[in-house]
Amino acid sequence: MLVLSRKVGQSLIIGEEVLVKVVDVRGQQVRIGIEAPEGVSIIREEIHRQVAAANIESARGKSAPEAVAGLASMLRRQEEGEPGAAPQTSEDL
Repeated sequence: MLVLSRKVGQSLIIGEEVLVKVVDVRGQQVRIGIEAPEGVSIIREEIHRQVAAANIESARGKSAPEAVAGLASMLRRQEEGEPGAAPQTSEDL
């Protein structure tokens, strides 16, 4: 893993087409902006993991509505800041 230090307003480029810019730092939270081609998927890691877990549950026999309801419940708990819910790493992303 490459670890870089950046200040507010500074950027880094990934490949030829993805620009990541530090927009703001508030305490323990860093807000970043990402410019990428329309076809590039950008998703928070914790959401990706939750979707993957819901897909596995669905494949194990839970019905699609049950899997979706479970994922929706996890996301609501996360938004409400409930203990044990996956932590949010950024606002409005």
